[in-house]
Amino acid sequence: MKKILVTGAGGFVGSRVMQQWAGRYELCAFPKGFLAAAGEDAVRQAIFQRRPDVILHTAAISDTGYCADHPEQAYRANVELPVWLARAAAETDAKLVAFSSDQVYAGVEQSGPLPETIPLQPANVYGQGKLEMEQQVQALCPSAVLLRATWMYDLYRLPIRGNLLLNLLRAAQRGESLRFSVQDFRGITYVRQAVALLEPALTLPGGVYNFGSENAENMVLTARQFAKTLGITVDLQEADWARNLAMDCSKLRAQGIVFDTTQTGLTRCLRDYGLR
Repeated sequence: MKKILVTGAGGFVGSRVMQQWAGRYELCAFPKGFLAAAGEDAVRQAIFQRRPDVILHTAAISDTGYCADHPEQAYRANVELPVWLARAAAETDAKLVAFSSDQVYAGVEQSGPLPETIPLQPANVYGQGKLEMEQQVQALCPSAVLLRATWMYDLYRLPIRGNLLLNLLRAAQRGESLRFSVQDFRGITYVRQAVALLEPALTLPGGVYNFGSENAENMVLTARQFAKTLGITVDLQEADWARNLAMDCSKLRAQGIVFDTTQTGLTRCLRDYGLR
């Protein structure tokens, strides 16, 4: 049975990996709080003790505002730590699969779905860190797989964080307004499908991959479509600030890994929870 070391095993993605993959792999994790305080030597020693076949790195500080306010802490978590893991993976011959983010595309002026090959200059600290991480990890460990993930959502159970689905449900319940831009484009992904498709991603050739649901609509239309599918009424206010994080996932599809679209992913989620 393949042994997989999961970082961030108590987090949004990692906890679902531990649940959905139980019994299919030998799953292990660092002690709670270990990565927040450990130095490179301690991390390296822990990996050598566990000798995993795969290191699945889901841990990060992903709040863009927090990263902007705490750049040193963000750099350690989002750049230095995965670099340490890459060195250890190269030394132990483990496969490293690490999460990056669609935020590397923040600041891109090109329209339409964005491929992995375009030049990037991320407009926020979080995206800058993730891009630097990708570059350093690839240099150290060419077989590493870097997954540029979209904004994800889930309904209930296990750790939950702010996401489009819950934001809409809470706004409807409380009679609050939500504001989205007609010039904001991004994919939104059901996290449980992302975890399911992580399994074939473990054997991808080394490189960077856009990883998640594609979306041809702007965020105003997306929010309206989600509200309609959920059967709720939400006051959605329109703005016109511009951002394009919409990713072209054709490189991933060429490897046989295919996500639902943003809109059909929601239907899958509701079916999983017995709501459709």
